[in-house]
Amino acid sequence: MTGGNGEGSEPQHTPDRPDAQAPEPAPPVGDGSEIPVGDASASPLGDASAAGDVSTDPVGGTSVPSPAEGAPAAPVGDGSELPVGDALAPSAGDASADRAEGASADPAGDGPESPEGDVSPDAVAASERLRPEDVPTTVLPKLAPPDSVVPVAEPPAPNPAQDASADPADDAPAPPVGGTPPNAVAASERLRPEDVPTTVLPKLTPPVDAVPPTESPAPNSAVPPATTPGPAPSPPVPDAAPAADVPGPDATRPRRRIVVGAIAGVVVAGAALYVADLAMSSDRVPRGVSVAGVDVGGMSHAAAETTLRAAIEPRAQQPVPVRAGDVTTEVVPAAAGLGVDWAATLDRAGSQPLNPITRLTSLFTHRDVGVAATRDEAALAAAVEGLRPRTDRAPVEGTVVFEGATPVAVSPRQGQVLDAAGAQDALAAGWAETGGVEVPVTLEPVTVTPTGVDRALRDVAAPAASADLVVTGRDGSKAVLGRDRVGTVLSFTPDGTGGLIPRFDPDAAIAVLAPQLAGTETKPKDASFRLSGGAPTVVPATVGEMVEWHKTLESLPAVLSGSGPRTVAAVYEPKQPELTTEAARKLGITEVIGEYTTGGFEYASGVNIRLAASEIDGALVKPGDTFSLNGYTGPRGAAQGYVESGIINNGRPGKAVGGGISQLATTLYNAAYFAGMEDAGHTEHSYYISRYPAAREATVFEGAIDLQFRNPGPTGVLIETIGTGSDITVRLWGTKRVEVESVAGDRYAHTSPNTVTLPKGPGCVPSGGAQGFTTSDTRIVTDHVTGQEISRHTRTVKYDPVPIVKCE
Repeated sequence: MTGGNGEGSEPQHTPDRPDAQAPEPAPPVGDGSEIPVGDASASPLGDASAAGDVSTDPVGGTSVPSPAEGAPAAPVGDGSELPVGDALAPSAGDASADRAEGASADPAGDGPESPEGDVSPDAVAASERLRPEDVPTTVLPKLAPPDSVVPVAEPPAPNPAQDASADPADDAPAPPVGGTPPNAVAASERLRPEDVPTTVLPKLTPPVDAVPPTESPAPNSAVPPATTPGPAPSPPVPDAAPAADVPGPDATRPRRRIVVGAIAGVVVAGAALYVADLAMSSDRVPRGVSVAGVDVGGMSHAAAETTLRAAIEPRAQQPVPVRAGDVTTEVVPAAAGLGVDWAATLDRAGSQPLNPITRLTSLFTHRDVGVAATRDEAALAAAVEGLRPRTDRAPVEGTVVFEGATPVAVSPRQGQVLDAAGAQDALAAGWAETGGVEVPVTLEPVTVTPTGVDRALRDVAAPAASADLVVTGRDGSKAVLGRDRVGTVLSFTPDGTGGLIPRFDPDAAIAVLAPQLAGTETKPKDASFRLSGGAPTVVPATVGEMVEWHKTLESLPAVLSGSGPRTVAAVYEPKQPELTTEAARKLGITEVIGEYTTGGFEYASGVNIRLAASEIDGALVKPGDTFSLNGYTGPRGAAQGYVESGIINNGRPGKAVGGGISQLATTLYNAAYFAGMEDAGHTEHSYYISRYPAAREATVFEGAIDLQFRNPGPTGVLIETIGTGSDITVRLWGTKRVEVESVAGDRYAHTSPNTVTLPKGPGCVPSGGAQGFTTSDTRIVTDHVTGQEISRHTRTVKYDPVPIVKCE
């Protein structure tokens, strides 16, 4: 089929169907329903009379699809003329439709109505086959035709000044079939391009069994054609199935009323339900509410409180799990001062919501609130502090330790400290919950990673403990650091980047190895003094040869961590004595500078006195050094040969092993006193002993009371002791520089003794008692050469009375 100006159009035939009717002759061309919008192939504005032909608007109009080959052409006035996206389009000359748009049906403004102004049955039948949702939406662009073509537009309002001869109804002859009506041409010549509207047409989606309608000009936008009477329209050709109705504006109004009425009914019913629901539940807990896991939604407040008390009050007496970091412990809430404020708890549950949406959603949602707790701050604080032994811990850095010869990895573990304030708040807020309470902790990080521990174990510790370390000495001797002792030498410290640094302790290794090679060494011997012939002589020093252990063990880290031999050769070097022969001669030890003798002790005390005196005999006090009696003698027990003798215990006579040494202390103190030594610390006896000078004596007790003096001179001091069965003498040798004088003070402030009765036995030593008193001693030091006084010092001493002890 070809398309042009409507000439040569061939009829379309409908496919054979049982209900198909023979097509009627096509109505005369010139009906206003055929005026195209945007089709330039049919006329200057396009031809839509050949329904279904595909023609292209030279100005850019839309294309109209062609029906299937062999289909008969739809008669004028059938469904092909239906408007797209609105109510039925009026046929040519329909004044009612034009009046609905507020414009004259006559292009000239005064033409008579067309005899075909009514909607044709074909159009009604087509409209019944269309549904509103089937109507496509198409945007028709605004036409810009050539100068010789004037697009069809809405007719202008009637103007009396216009020439009435323009009415095509008066004298225009009917156009031939297939041509363009003269009225349409005249109308198009009066239209301007800018008068052509752009209309949005809805997209048709016809049923599967309906015949697709042919696009028609947009309603109310085309100029009505001339009212030249035409032949009666042919009967419509029925389609295979009726199309859906396309209601007009008046037809949709009842539907809208029905929808609005239905919505109003739903709103009214909903409001009634809302008011009824609110009235019935206004004094109840909102739906979907639970307290600490106990469902109370919809209950009255009184019933809710009863239910909550029955469920929650027993929890206060039961242990509640408490999680602090990775530690779990427990607390009894009542013992921690925790309880429930029931009024505040019910307030938390809330009152009925007024928002209808909230009320509706409460049917499908759930809300849990905790109890409002009461708290005894002091009891709660004490309970939280009681958790610390289980929750708090110091951080543990990863390391490697040794269990015998087996290295063991220690995994790093963060430390944690309980946040007391946060824990109190958490317990108060959650103790009633069934899942327990999690309390906050402050973590104390570690720096070593598990990877760092594994690397140290694999690369250092395991090789170090894989075999013994052997140090070879002279004459085939050897010292062995066994695998089970490697842990005393090797340790690890964090390197700050997640790893471990091995630390080798050479002194610990020396403590194990040195005694094993001691027999191969020659120890140095200091120069000493021999007192013979009434004068001291110097005994020369001896140079030793010792293992230089630090040099020997310089390769210890490499040897222990390597896979090679575990044998190291000892390095021997000469060892000089601390006091050489020449240094001893320069000490100036040439004469006695102080001497004192005491006696009157019993046999047992004499044993202890002479033993201790032999230990300090020959002791050298270098210039500026301090001598300590306890430090020099060391322990004075039975193992060292000391025996039980008299002591002063708690102010009264008693006995103990090593007793009597105080007499040696008093003798040494007086020898140093007159030699001009500085008192560096001494203590008098608690009560006066008649064989000692008052305020110029000293006592000692192992580990508690000591006697010390300092050598203030530029020369050395040598101690000499001489003990007999009845007395003890101490001499100090050196270079005499001073003279010392002692001036005893008077005794005053006497006190009487009390009487003590003790059971008979070894622990009771009878005593007749003695008065106590206070006295003093003044030491005056002068220069040995010039006699000039150097110092004067007075020491005052108070002696307690000696108690009268009775053994009964």
